[in-house]
Amino acid sequence: MQRCDWCGDDPLYMSYHDREWGVPLRDEQSMFEFLILEGAQAGLSWITILRKREGYRALFDNFDVQKVAHYSDEALEKKLQDARIIRNRLKVYGTRKNARATLKLYEQGSTLLDYFWNFVDDTPLQNAWRSMSEVPASTALSEKISKDMKKRGFTFVGPTIVYAHMQATGMVNDHIVTCARHQACAALR
Repeated sequence: MQRCDWCGDDPLYMSYHDREWGVPLRDEQSMFEFLILEGAQAGLSWITILRKREGYRALFDNFDVQKVAHYSDEALEKKLQDARIIRNRLKVYGTRKNARATLKLYEQGSTLLDYFWNFVDDTPLQNAWRSMSEVPASTALSEKISKDMKKRGFTFVGPTIVYAHMQATGMVNDHIVTCARHQACAALR
């Protein structure tokens, strides 16, 4: 099967590429999970985060926004001792901050799904890159979303992180055109 070359030959990476990356995500809890995992990835490789994903799910109550938003400082400090996650204080505390910002969206009558998908009129953007070198690290849209998220109290949401989130959750189809997943993801719009 022809794939985007970023996933290499690592079975975990290939499985993620083949089953998740670029598939339009319509589950609130999973959208929050990707927001947190993309932030945790800052400065690291995505494969590092994929290898720790189950640890994050276990330590962060399977990304239950209500539970994460109410973690005490003591609970977060305990999580910082667990090697199953990236033990970066700002990122761990940022998880709670992002959960609280998500709750504010709920209070305003929105959801994280609605928030993100409204930026693309609920329809995934379709690109036609011929090589991964053409794929941008960020776009004007990811910069716009990043600025808005920061105003709303989110953290670890720079334009590059937001664009990676958009790619992962299928808001944008950045599979190269020769990849078998390009057409499959395009058909899901």
